[in-house]
Amino acid sequence: MRQGDKETDLGMEEMDLRPGAGDNTPTRHWGGAETCEGQKSWRSGCAWRGGCVASERLAINVSGMRYETHLRTLAQFPDSLLGDPHRRLRYFDPMRNELFLDRSRVCFDSILYFYQSGGRLRRPPHIPLDVFMEELRFYELGEDVITRFREDEGFVKEEPRPLPSGALQRHLWMLFEHPESSSGARIIAVISIMVIIVSIVIFCLETMPEFKKEEREVHHGSNSSSGGHTASDLFLDPFFMVETICICWFSFELFMRFTCAPSKIHFFKDVMNVIDFVAIIPYFVTLGTELADTKGGSPTATLAVIRVIRLVRVFRIFKLSRHSKGLQILGQTLRASLRELALLIFFLFIGVILFSSAVYFAEADNKESMFTSIPESFWWAVVSMTTVGYGDMYPVTVGGKLVGSMCAIAGVLTISLPVPVIVSNFSYFYHREMENEDTTEYVHVSTDIWQADEGEQEEQWPEPEKQANQLLYEKGRYGGICVPLNGMILGGLCAGQGEGHLGGNMYLKEPLVTQV
Repeated sequence: MRQGDKETDLGMEEMDLRPGAGDNTPTRHWGGAETCEGQKSWRSGCAWRGGCVASERLAINVSGMRYETHLRTLAQFPDSLLGDPHRRLRYFDPMRNELFLDRSRVCFDSILYFYQSGGRLRRPPHIPLDVFMEELRFYELGEDVITRFREDEGFVKEEPRPLPSGALQRHLWMLFEHPESSSGARIIAVISIMVIIVSIVIFCLETMPEFKKEEREVHHGSNSSSGGHTASDLFLDPFFMVETICICWFSFELFMRFTCAPSKIHFFKDVMNVIDFVAIIPYFVTLGTELADTKGGSPTATLAVIRVIRLVRVFRIFKLSRHSKGLQILGQTLRASLRELALLIFFLFIGVILFSSAVYFAEADNKESMFTSIPESFWWAVVSMTTVGYGDMYPVTVGGKLVGSMCAIAGVLTISLPVPVIVSNFSYFYHREMENEDTTEYVHVSTDIWQADEGEQEEQWPEPEKQANQLLYEKGRYGGICVPLNGMILGGLCAGQGEGHLGGNMYLKEPLVTQV
């Protein structure tokens, strides 16, 4: 402390804070200034959030970087770590009269700006999203702040998943909806995966030339009246029998989840349930068209309908995402990156229009030009900007080759722009999924000492002195253990050195934490 400095280091100075310490004795509070006399000054001096204290500064040391801010700035968010005196007390260094936080200094700049700006939160550009989210949770800014921050980052708000009220419905819901909940749920998940794989294999094998019965019959002009195929032939088809078994399982699974769903409206809003419903529709449509064909219908029209319906069956592969964390992370990443993907498509659209028009006019004088029109050039522009280059269309003139070179370079630059954002989103969801799997459970062990002390404090201090002095201990009971208030020490004894120390962390006055 420099000589002549008005601020006084009260860290090692003992003070008499009794209400009756003298009517004319000025009381010195933790800011170094003198207040009014008497008992009223003592009350105001001990008030953590009093008017004079609101202008006091608090020193915060973050990994060696020292910050200073006003208490009134931190008091804007009393439910946060730095805004709550009780929570920040555990990080107080009584020897240096400051809070010490072994956290990221770069992230703390944004955290401190959050308090100074009244709630504006901005992530540093070179800090990963998952690292910054950990800092937000450490400083306990609240779920509302984290939710708003995630929305600003482009993440979709996650809706809570309620459970059914009935015990039986809840048990069945956990069996079919949460594969990791029990051994029975895992068995059902394995069966569902096997049925999905068998269904996809059948879908692929049906397209082989050896099994295309209906196409051969149509090409030879056969129909039901000429003895082509009957309903019995359909039911005896091995592919149809296996498909029927798969559809029975899919229908049973969908019915059980729909019956046990806590909300039927939210059930159909889920994309996975819509996929499950779409996966079983082609079977019944195909069955109806086959039966109608056996009774005398147009085989060509029936074949066209069947082809369209069978194409929908390929969406069954998305049913695997219900049982795959990787596919779920990929889906969440794409959904969170919709804005970047839309921007990418917009850039590609502009590039396709520009370069297809340019290559058309560059090749217009060439009689053997492959670019007969601007719409015909769209295909070439798309495969060139995506760096695929099939080679079915290519320029031959010098101007056309120059346009093609610019098109390829522009495509590389355009595609590379949103990739870092998408990768960052994938990294966030991946680390969040890993953290959810490895979450460690903690329980707080309460002690009778602190519970009794809190009860005696409530009886001892009347309002509003109870709130103002809730951080003070009974000096006689704990032997003068020092209590930090706004960066200073009252009492003269350091933490843990009081008479009759009863074990634990009396200085922090917080329950022991036991890892389970």
